[in-house]
Amino acid sequence: MYMSELLVITAIGEDRPGIVDDLTRILLQHELNIADSRMSVLGGEFALILLVSGKLDALQAIQQQSAQLEQSLNLKLLFKLTRGKTDNGQSHSYQLSVEGMDNPGIVHRLSHFLSERQINIEDLQTSSYPAAHTGTPMFAVKMTVEIPASVANEQLREDFMELCDEQNLDAVFEEVK
Repeated sequence: MYMSELLVITAIGEDRPGIVDDLTRILLQHELNIADSRMSVLGGEFALILLVSGKLDALQAIQQQSAQLEQSLNLKLLFKLTRGKTDNGQSHSYQLSVEGMDNPGIVHRLSHFLSERQINIEDLQTSSYPAAHTGTPMFAVKMTVEIPASVANEQLREDFMELCDEQNLDAVFEEVK
């Protein structure tokens, strides 16, 4: 068994069928394994973030081929070696969901609230959609956060719900089991 190294790959390019097939074939040819991924079509662009693992020489080889890969895949690529996340047991994961009428600044107000309290956002997804009967522009945010064990969760929850109420946003704040 070999020591596995980690590489983050980000890619963006015009959406088309087969992008994932083409990219994963190249990863397999380099004997790299996808450990985690996020992929989405935003507007007409395909965007992805991958965490791949493998032997260091394979990770370096794929990075050295970046110019050829960008051309053959028609994607802009960015590579970064990384290390595994350490779990020190000093925090707890929570899922926060917020929904309301769309207006500028929702994500900023939520992230600012969390940042001021030293709470790390691990995952964040947003979406916009028209309300069912009125067509009013609506906005939804779902995020997973890591709350330090030293933070008073009940007070934090109350403060978060108050912030959302002030912004006329519906919110859910629950621990990830």
